Amino acid sequence: MTEFNILYRSLSLITTLVCALPAAHAVEYKTVALDKSKVTFNYKQMGVAMDGQFKKFSPQLSFDPAKAANAKASIEIELASVDAGSAEADDEVVGKSWFNVKSFPKALFVSTQVKAAGVNLFEVTGKLTIKGQTRDVTFVLKHTPQGSNGLLSGGLTIKRGDFTIGEGPWAKFDVVANDIQINFQLTAQPGK
Repeated sequence: MTEFNILYRSLSLITTLVCALPAAHAVEYKTVALDKSKVTFNYKQMGVAMDGQFKKFSPQLSFDPAKAANAKASIEIELASVDAGSAEADDEVVGKSWFNVKSFPKALFVSTQVKAAGVNLFEVTGKLTIKGQTRDVTFVLKHTPQGSNGLLSGGLTIKRGDFTIGEGPWAKFDVVANDIQINFQLTAQPGK
């Protein structure tokens, strides 16, 4: 066999294997392992970086990375499950001036479109509702395969003023900044 034939056969084999990989790893995620997932946020208070998390959330998912256009996703976040770093901050943020959890116990995101945006990257557009205010949002979702599971991670910046988070004396952005960064990491599992 000539060197050309060996090279040709090697390239053909590699091409065949690479083309087969997406099909071999194609999976539709249907559930989320909550114990291996998190929703966090960060913001600035008086110029100092602060962060927190939501301990209770309920995602719904139907996502096949090979068929992104068919994807559907939503997540409900129980706002009273907020951990803002201290009991005092937690009590303040669930009150009427901030999340007003008595009237608006949950935040909700529902996807309206998912499209491929690169290798293992997807652009997700949807509706985010907090305190009765709904806004269109778009963010980049990263898919990291982990065996039969997949880590879905991403984040977006919202303006708290768009959702009336912080009323009365908190409506100004001199103490607590308007920009709130929300991040998530969801361990997705295939459907049964």
